[in-house]
Amino acid sequence: MENKLVPIITVPEAATVTEIRDEIDEVKTFFFTFDRPEIEEAFRIRSGQFIMGTVFGAGEFAVSLPFSPESDRKHISVRRVGKVTAALHELQPGDKIGIRGPFGNGFPFEEIKGKNMVYVAGGIGLIPLRSSIVHVLQHRQEFGRVILVYGARSSKDLMYKESIRDWKATSGFETYFTIDRPEPGWNGEVGFVNQLVARIDLPVENTVAFVCGPPVMFNSVIKELKIKGIKEQNIYSTLERHMKCGIGKCQHCAIGRTLVCVDGPVYTYKQIKTLGEQI
Repeated sequence: MENKLVPIITVPEAATVTEIRDEIDEVKTFFFTFDRPEIEEAFRIRSGQFIMGTVFGAGEFAVSLPFSPESDRKHISVRRVGKVTAALHELQPGDKIGIRGPFGNGFPFEEIKGKNMVYVAGGIGLIPLRSSIVHVLQHRQEFGRVILVYGARSSKDLMYKESIRDWKATSGFETYFTIDRPEPGWNGEVGFVNQLVARIDLPVENTVAFVCGPPVMFNSVIKELKIKGIKEQNIYSTLERHMKCGIGKCQHCAIGRTLVCVDGPVYTYKQIKTLGEQI
């Protein structure tokens, strides 16, 4: 299903917010369904893609898609960072939003079958990785070891706590969680996520790593993965830029000769390195 070609919605399509969940401070998850049944049925994504969401009367915002291409309710998880996302956070179930997309290249799927999968996330960096994690678990028999290493400032800052409970209980899924500093009631690992990556016995041969998080975490994790021997072309991440059109016309997301909304947002670390100081 992931490679199936589907129409891209270029004009905001009305959708109804069906449920809103508080995730962590300033981050909410909005479940939605398209108002037109034919759009609801036809809308398909690839893990790693994004959409442009509209809060009517406030504006438009770009957001990663955390739901799986298969068997997962449509939703977005959004941090309140400005006027438009603040307006989104004021919505209630039953309110309308607009959706354009999906846009971007997405993570590979067919190409990575049979490989070991290592996911490393920091904070809200789990949002763009969740779709691929769920999708791979839905096809668990087609992959080698599947490992998640996830860190946050505190236990309150861990995203998707319901999913985490399920993942901990999932056979064949190796999960490691850490928080920056000790806190009462926390019995898990303590320390930065790169330190946990360094201690874990990760597979190197036939391995693909997906990494997403704030720049300091990203750079330190990449360093540890490279020390372990994982090649730069086998490390993937997503780039965030100010995207407005989603189709490569407005040039707002240009980094050198690459347009993140079209050529990305998923890049290998080898590609990201060539962009250098332009990021």
